[in-house]
Amino acid sequence: MAPPSKRRPGADRKAQYGLFASYVIAVAVALVGLLMLIISIADPAGFSALRATAAEVTRPVASGLKSLILGIGNADEAVSAYVNAGSQNAALRRQVDANRTKLIEAEAIREENARLKRLLRLTEVESDTVGAAHLISSTAGSIARIARLDIGAARGVTAGMPVRAPEGLVGRVLRVGANTADVLMIIDDGNVVPVRRTKDNVPGISRGRGDGTVEIRALNTESNPFKPGDVVVTSGIGGLYRPNIPVAVVARLEGDRAVAIPLANPSRIELVAVQRPYKPTADGKPDTAATEGRQASPAP
Repeated sequence: MAPPSKRRPGADRKAQYGLFASYVIAVAVALVGLLMLIISIADPAGFSALRATAAEVTRPVASGLKSLILGIGNADEAVSAYVNAGSQNAALRRQVDANRTKLIEAEAIREENARLKRLLRLTEVESDTVGAAHLISSTAGSIARIARLDIGAARGVTAGMPVRAPEGLVGRVLRVGANTADVLMIIDDGNVVPVRRTKDNVPGISRGRGDGTVEIRALNTESNPFKPGDVVVTSGIGGLYRPNIPVAVVARLEGDRAVAIPLANPSRIELVAVQRPYKPTADGKPDTAATEGRQASPAP
């Protein structure tokens, strides 16, 4: 026995009504179109009036659709402009970074040229210069504070020669190789330098502290005559270092000692000059025989 149908009563009738209505609408549209065609041929003026009336009736709908289309177009343009602006900003940032890099390079070249000019003036003025050298390394925490130069015995460098930069005294040559030399810096506690205060010639002794500073002690007074801001230079006493080489500036006082900061900081120095040892004569003048016979070597 066949199962009873689950279709509700009247379902077929509704489908028939829907199909009939679609047919009626299609026929009506076709008739309206045909009527419009006949009117446009038979009475063009009347058709124009009818078309104008239809345009007036549909104007609000057309305006709304036009606004919607324009809005979509403007949104698309805004998105495109945003994307393009992002690309342009990225390009501008790259250009700014490139310009900044060029400016930094130009500033570095300018500073390098200034250092070379100062060293050139130094070697021209002081005829006892053996040669100019690059300070290629320096110790930071070893027992001895050593700096290494890129010239050695092949350029006439010997142990005991003073080493200075345009800013001030660096130290003295400790060991020499064929093409390198080790310099015992003034910040090493084994390096003692006779100094004097520039403003009144008060004599003193500079000794390294091993921490990047030096201590200054007075020679002829029990109290500490030095004050923060005092500048000390080499005195020339005892030979080795020629007079008036800048050494350090006093930063603070600790009892009978003055703690000073070297003017020639090895971490910021690249070019130095190696000089012959200073040998004063009996009348206090330099020994010209020690400074003659060799010309200053050109910078490497």
